[in-house]
Amino acid sequence: MVPPADDGVVSRARQDARELSLPAAESRCDEFPAGLEARLEGPSAWYGPALAARGGWIERLLPAEQDELAAAAEPWLARVERDARALNELTPADFPLPTVAPRVARVTEELLQGRGFALLRGLPIERWGTRLSAVAFYGLGVHIGRPRTQNAQGHLLGHVRDVGLNSDDPNVRIYQTHERQTFHTDSADVVGLLCLQTAKSGGLSALVSSVTLYNEMRARRPDLARRLFAPFATDRRGEVPPGANPYFTIPIFNWHEGALSAIYQRQYIDSAQRFADAPRLTPADIEALDLLDALTDDPALHLTMTLERGDLQFVHNHTLLHDRTAFEDYPEAERRRYLLRLWLAPEGARPLPPVFAERYGSVVPGARGGVGVTRGAGVMTLPET
Repeated sequence: MVPPADDGVVSRARQDARELSLPAAESRCDEFPAGLEARLEGPSAWYGPALAARGGWIERLLPAEQDELAAAAEPWLARVERDARALNELTPADFPLPTVAPRVARVTEELLQGRGFALLRGLPIERWGTRLSAVAFYGLGVHIGRPRTQNAQGHLLGHVRDVGLNSDDPNVRIYQTHERQTFHTDSADVVGLLCLQTAKSGGLSALVSSVTLYNEMRARRPDLARRLFAPFATDRRGEVPPGANPYFTIPIFNWHEGALSAIYQRQYIDSAQRFADAPRLTPADIEALDLLDALTDDPALHLTMTLERGDLQFVHNHTLLHDRTAFEDYPEAERRRYLLRLWLAPEGARPLPPVFAERYGSVVPGARGGVGVTRGAGVMTLPET
């Protein structure tokens, strides 16, 4: 079970939103989108306990597959150590994986058309070291989709660790802290994580189906569920593309070409209220968001897992929300929790409504997502050791 946030960050943000006395936002949706059923079925509409009982979502890399990954990664490690942009235009053909690629193709199909996530276990970090492991992770990720930049510096490989920051700072993103993240989506079709080092305690990974969240909200409070199909302002947290607002405005639930896609980060919705021109949250909006959060935290809906050293987790952002519990680190720097992250744009990804371009830059599959950096500007930042 993922415990409610207990550090006060979320509750303070919500209280600030409630106390705002600025004009209310325009009226929310009176009707659900045309063609949207009251309950959606399919492999992406799962419940955590039932999925945990079934199993089958952990795959183990075989020794021959490990060797194939290492052979593909070793020449690229030497190149990226000389030039941080060497992997910018890497394609699957440049990183041949004759044995692993068919498995990755099946994983990608499961991400985009199935339950929405997979976990590959067994990258031999102790034997390879973190730098070769990082290049192997990146090269495997390219077989899923094109890597997208994750911050204003253009980093294609994200470093998820506590760097001593606090989310009270509106320019800090929560993955840079030890705080609970709460359930959210990232700004790409698929997010991949490689666990280099686990925490002393905490730091569990949690997933919940956004399709199931819609089903539950519509069954319990259809009046509140409708509100989530209207735009909400979300804080960019200081990473603003040229000419853009410091927030983007997209509905949380989006029904487009027969698919339901979600985009959500509650803390950033609350902190966007600091901008005078952002649409105001009404009491009913806050009630809808509070119900959504309560459902994500319900152990009857979500699934939790522990990421072990060498685990690779891939998650489809449009059908899942993910979370990380708060954690305590070891005092020694080399033992502290450390994950690498990829944001990936598969060419076979689903259609997205035009409004997603406000955050994704484009809605063209294979060329969307990330943080507003022009193509070719990405850099590969390897672990230090």
